Amino acid sequence: MRAPFDQVVREHGRTVLRVCRAALPAADADDAWSETFLSALRGWPELAEDANVEAWLVTIARRRCLDLIRRRRVLPTDQLPETPSGQGNPAPPEPVWGLVAELPPKQRQAITHHYLLGFSHTETAALVGATPEAVRRAAADGMRALRRRKDEL
Repeated sequence: MRAPFDQVVREHGRTVLRVCRAALPAADADDAWSETFLSALRGWPELAEDANVEAWLVTIARRRCLDLIRRRRVLPTDQLPETPSGQGNPAPPEPVWGLVAELPPKQRQAITHHYLLGFSHTETAALVGATPEAVRRAAADGMRALRRRKDEL
């Protein structure tokens, strides 16, 4: 017998939120989290009894993040806001995410999209507006930096 859907949200909500927050800013991550569970609720009756629910939810979350990234592509501007946003991202729940957060933006994006969300270098390149080779290089450089930082700790 399958668990009630509200129990699934309680059990896997934090995992889905971590996936969303690793790929998106906090406000967008919350939207992706909500959209993930709305999509999951629609598909819940057809899900096989023996399905890996967590993997299914993470796959839906990855797709929702990708949808939001595509919809909210940021255009460059010469004007910066007068005050920074107060929303910010919460502190990462695991020490490794603190190290990832310290990486330069291109390395952080390459590592998050490729290793956490499972996108190929080609898919990541299309999302961030770079070449697959540049994304591959950024991911390799980021992993090298993370290993070096880990050894320092």
